[in-house]
Amino acid sequence: MHTFKTVSDIRIAPGGAAKLDLLIEGLSSNKRVAIVTDKGVRSLGLMDSGIDALESAGFDVMIFDQVVADPPEAIMQEIADGIRAFGAGLVIGFGGGSPMDTAKVAAHLAGCDQPLETMYGVDNAKGPKLPLLLIPTTSGTGSEVTNVAILTTGKTAKKGVVADSLYADRVLLDAELTLGLPASITAATGIDAMVHAIEAYTSIRLKNPMSDALALTALRKLRNNIVQAVNEPTNLDARNEMLIGAMIAGQAFSNAPCAAVHALAYPLGGFFHVPHGLSNALVLTEVMKYNQPKADHWYAEIATDLGVGQSGSALVDEMLRIKDATKVPQTLTEVNIPSDAIIMMADDAMTKDRLLMNNARVMTHEAVVKIYETIL
Repeated sequence: MHTFKTVSDIRIAPGGAAKLDLLIEGLSSNKRVAIVTDKGVRSLGLMDSGIDALESAGFDVMIFDQVVADPPEAIMQEIADGIRAFGAGLVIGFGGGSPMDTAKVAAHLAGCDQPLETMYGVDNAKGPKLPLLLIPTTSGTGSEVTNVAILTTGKTAKKGVVADSLYADRVLLDAELTLGLPASITAATGIDAMVHAIEAYTSIRLKNPMSDALALTALRKLRNNIVQAVNEPTNLDARNEMLIGAMIAGQAFSNAPCAAVHALAYPLGGFFHVPHGLSNALVLTEVMKYNQPKADHWYAEIATDLGVGQSGSALVDEMLRIKDATKVPQTLTEVNIPSDAIIMMADDAMTKDRLLMNNARVMTHEAVVKIYETIL
């Protein structure tokens, strides 16, 4: 038996963020809206027109902009407590993956009495949540349509909350919000989205016909537009295709979950604060090579669908071409990770059972070390 779940209400509207008062119709139980974002997004002024529209329509708006990458529990709890005290009828997550992840969990915490520490893992988050609208500002994480949130526990450890209560009630894709995004972020987040689709297509545990179709569709959109979006940051058509592709990839991996690429990427972010998309891009092709003995037929199917060849190696070569064309860093040294950190990162990667169980080939500690050494 196959199952497939996703967000039930998705609006694709370039310029839509400026009409937030109309786009939240039917979501909020009152006239109080809490927006969860980070200081970088807020400083760019991307929310200003939407906030103006809400306030002109009589809404009280509170903004929580303390979000950091893979937010620590303390910040998460502080935001949730603030939303509850404000009496928000709607939570809006606005930004990249971390603001949207934070908004998901904060909406859940503010809507029920469940302690955060009991929510980690799969299907452990129970109870009602506040209505939730998610608006991505990058084309990469797919977080707007997933039921996953990644938080930092302790100093560096990352844990996931995976539960249907984290699905948004509505999603807005507004490509105008991504115009002018720096080339480095466009490239890393775009490759991140491609990783989501590739891992969904090769996920051995929950791979299904719906996730396969979405993964291939996402890869077509992303592969055909990523270089153009990097080189032409104001190209709205390319940006819109990237945003839709990233969302579709999110739908795929929310149902057929990610695997070893993500497991090996997390220590780069946890210990050295390398952005998530870039972490995935760094380890992607070496993990693919490792997986080829078990996943080559799936890689070949993707390569054939994309028209880049008929072998698994053709897909690996295509991803290497995209990394070269978009000029993302390709070594640990370029992101200031020293060789003496490899064993520590490998130890941490091997704890990511939630991801490694989906990998096409059993991942070993020795293999992780070798992959890190190869990209040093």
